[in-house]
Amino acid sequence: MDMLERYCLEPARFPTVKRRNHGRNKKGRGHVKPIRCDNCFQACPKDKAIKRFNVRNMIEAAAKRDMSEASVYDAYDVPKVYYKQQYCVGCAIHSRTVRVRSRKDRRNREPPSRFRRDAKKPAPAGKPSA
Repeated sequence: MDMLERYCLEPARFPTVKRRNHGRNKKGRGHVKPIRCDNCFQACPKDKAIKRFNVRNMIEAAAKRDMSEASVYDAYDVPKVYYKQQYCVGCAIHSRTVRVRSRKDRRNREPPSRFRRDAKKPAPAGKPSA
C-alpha cells in the first residue's frame, strides 16, 4: 500500500487546538486590520491584541493638594485621563498584564473578579446586618 492509498483510507486528522477561539475574537471576519503594540511596536491583529484601559488623574497627588489649597472652589474633582493600551501577546505576558493558565483553567471563560478598594466586606452569614 503506497502513501496515497494509506492517506485516503485513514480518517481525517485535525490538529490539536489549544483554545476554542484560536486566541482571537474574529468569528466570521476573514481579515482584521493590525494594530501596533504599545510596548514593542509589533504588528498584531486588533482582535488578538490584549486591550486594557488605564485610568489616571490628570495631575499627581502632590500637585492635586497644592491645587485644592489654591482653588476658589471647595470641592473640585480633577478630570481623569483614559488611556487605552494595546499589547501583543508576548508583551502582555511579559508585563504580567495577563498570566499563563493551566489547561483546565483555560476553559474558564468568566472574566476575573474585579479588585475594588472601596468595596465593603460582606456581613457574616449567621448575623443579620444592622
